[in-house]
Amino acid sequence: MPMKSANKEVMKKFDWRLYPHAEKLLAQHIEIFLRNNDFARNLSLRMEQEASTRFFDWIDHVVLPENILSAKAIEDVGFQQIEHLEAPTGMKVFEHPGGIFFPVLLSPKSLIEVVLKPERLDHFIQAMGQSISTEGAICGPYRKALISIQNNYVFSAAERRGFRGFLVSQEVNDTQEYQQALETFFCRQRYYENLEEGMDATQKLMEDTCKKLKPARVTDAFFRAERTYWERRNRAAQIQKARQDRLGLGWGNHDHHTYRSSRVNFTRLIKIFETLGFICREQFFAGEEAGWGAQVLEHQECKIVLFADIDLLKEERDVNFTRQGLKQTTRRGTVGLWVELHGESVLQAGLHHLAARFDFEKLRTDLKQSNVNTMNPFSCFEFLKQAFTEGEMWHVDTERLDGLLEKGAVTRTQYKTFLKAGAIGGHLENIQRAMGFKGFNQHSVSAIIKATDPGGFEVVS
Repeated sequence: MPMKSANKEVMKKFDWRLYPHAEKLLAQHIEIFLRNNDFARNLSLRMEQEASTRFFDWIDHVVLPENILSAKAIEDVGFQQIEHLEAPTGMKVFEHPGGIFFPVLLSPKSLIEVVLKPERLDHFIQAMGQSISTEGAICGPYRKALISIQNNYVFSAAERRGFRGFLVSQEVNDTQEYQQALETFFCRQRYYENLEEGMDATQKLMEDTCKKLKPARVTDAFFRAERTYWERRNRAAQIQKARQDRLGLGWGNHDHHTYRSSRVNFTRLIKIFETLGFICREQFFAGEEAGWGAQVLEHQECKIVLFADIDLLKEERDVNFTRQGLKQTTRRGTVGLWVELHGESVLQAGLHHLAARFDFEKLRTDLKQSNVNTMNPFSCFEFLKQAFTEGEMWHVDTERLDGLLEKGAVTRTQYKTFLKAGAIGGHLENIQRAMGFKGFNQHSVSAIIKATDPGGFEVVS
């Protein structure tokens, strides 16, 4: 994962590679496990048939005996031992720094364990229809439940709320603060007459909450609320979430959350996320004809990835726009117009889309049966497939439209169209990854951004 510097600004270049040998090794062990645990095998079939998802994408971590898989064998396919994470006595934790793979714990014991990651453990247990006891406090950092054991093959589930380790804490003293943070984020003010006031208030809210609670815990609470807010405005999301909830899964298969920002507020948006503990990964420039770019951010403790979109001019492709405030321009690209119509994503508009991992073709087919159409794929590789559901039409406030017309940001024809039918707002993204590929398609995505332009037929300069 080589890194280079550009000009005087440190800009990381991420070369995300493919790791077929690592995927093959993990898949072999999961296949053996499913052959030997009937409950898990039946659930994996239901995940595919009823929710269009793959069992592999729901795995939180696996525990394998050292006499089955050695440290050298797992390191040979790119995993590295992580010594600072909490784990049961005698276990060694291995993670893959370059690929999207679940952690592997090597154990001196003979048990083989696969642990799933539903969004809420209690929902998952209820859906399983069994009497199952749990370890860990409700709303604590880490809870776990043993679902099924068959010979030496143990099937479990875990819920994480801002915790990266593998050891259930016997004493948790921040659940009240966590629940207060969760309620605060669900109820937070999102509509402001003055955008600067809104961004400042959001920043202060993050800073104040992080003084009472660890940033990772704050992050988990914040994004649970963000997904719910987005879901309320997205029919495709509601339909698919209901399918996953019938198995008690929730959005535990999320891949990335996408925000859109105006140029003037972009550095403020990044500061908000960095307050929560996100680090900036690669910058994304979709091409001169696209007129937009993005900063990818990642929270390593919470395993949440963000895509932050912004309008970019072609001469700004090599600018570290995350750190440098961009000059204001009268031109509005796809992202800028969307923000003008709907507001900042971190405020009233909410997420532009949530991407979750699915069986790509099956989801397209299954959603079609519920009258949810999927747009043409904008990535169609063996290692990465991506497509949006058709955009949801969101109502646009008349006062906002009047202001846009007055300053020439929309034409009279666009004004009438938006007033009558609304404008494209949000999507659900169908994504399927293979071989551990952690990156994004920086070329074909230009076409889909153009296709989802809320202007529909023209963007006014």
